[in-house]
Amino acid sequence: MSKAKALRERVHQKYGGCCAYCGTAIEYKQMQVDHYLPQCKEKFYSRRFKKDVHAESNLMPACRRCNHYKRARTPKQFRELMTSLHERLQEIYILKVAVDFGIATIKPFDGKFYFEKWEEKQPAAEIKDTAAIAS
Repeated sequence: MSKAKALRERVHQKYGGCCAYCGTAIEYKQMQVDHYLPQCKEKFYSRRFKKDVHAESNLMPACRRCNHYKRARTPKQFRELMTSLHERLQEIYILKVAVDFGIATIKPFDGKFYFEKWEEKQPAAEIKDTAAIAS
């Protein structure tokens, strides 16, 4: 097995085969590898925080939707975007109709990504250094 494939498999299993952000189960072939600290800001993180954005600890399993929505945002920017998402949804006319008919409900993002909830449930010895990256 190649090193790249072995790394990809480890990233896929990092959160039990689920997207690190929304928690949706993702098949290995469908997973996208996201850089939690964006690679476009590599020089900034390297100089200021001595962080390697290409390190395995910075690689997150992501579903296509989350990876595309996060894009090159920092973790803080992505969290802010998700925190205000319900407000933007409330302005969509057809969604208002769905809410009125009980077909859909809108609730605010609780502020925690799936990987944060996952790590809270894990024994301290099993937690990877992803928490250190988030800080």
